[in-house]
Amino acid sequence: MSPDLTSDITDDGALGGRLQLLQPRKGHRFGHDAILLAAATPARAGEHAVDLGAGVGAAGLALAKRVDGVAITLVEIDAALCALARDNAARNGMADRVRIAALDVTAAESFFDEANLKSGCTDRVLMNPPFHDAATAQASPNAARRVAHVAQAGSLAVWVDAAARLLRPEGTLSMIYRADARNEVIAALADKFVSVDVLPVYPKPGASAIRIILQAVRGECVRNEKAVVNTSAGLVLNGLDGRPAAEAEAILRNAAALPVKG
Repeated sequence: MSPDLTSDITDDGALGGRLQLLQPRKGHRFGHDAILLAAATPARAGEHAVDLGAGVGAAGLALAKRVDGVAITLVEIDAALCALARDNAARNGMADRVRIAALDVTAAESFFDEANLKSGCTDRVLMNPPFHDAATAQASPNAARRVAHVAQAGSLAVWVDAAARLLRPEGTLSMIYRADARNEVIAALADKFVSVDVLPVYPKPGASAIRIILQAVRGECVRNEKAVVNTSAGLVLNGLDGRPAAEAEAILRNAAALPVKG
């Protein structure tokens, strides 16, 4: 697809122009969250990673750009976004190691099996699930944006269950979520992951965190025990002068990794 074929699609750069992505002009558009999520996913060459709720593929493709030799499966429910994700993989030279699965993350396990995403099939899962509270968030008039951003009751647990099922033992889940829901997210992870590392993301020094990035290691906790939780100092996006902080700039523009463990 060429961006000049329709006024509804824009052609935008990520990672300082290293990654070019077609995306809808209206509705859900990628931003810093997707790039931070990719940077925090500890994939290595030869591994397989699954990006749940991939949209146009920003996070998964940013991971593939950073880690040469990693295979990616992009899971997305919206057929139009799947088509853009497929185009984006091709135009960035990644079609040979990126696969698109048109699939609802909340679908039954049998649908994942049919998409060749069987239990224990992957080394890494990354996801940016809908996280705005449906009871308090102002709903967008754009249906696609609502689906991408607003969490329905119980949806977090379903997304976590899907990620846990796909991961091999000791595989990792990387996810980004709103910071004020930290306890809710850790509770959702506690029974299926043996450790959870949390990295807060701050807009500037002295401000409250706006996001948390979590890295959880797959494993069943023994009875009456919960996952070990560690929190690092975190990432500051901007200085007091409003300019991007050096560490954030290296991640967002230069494709640097973001270690979550402190």
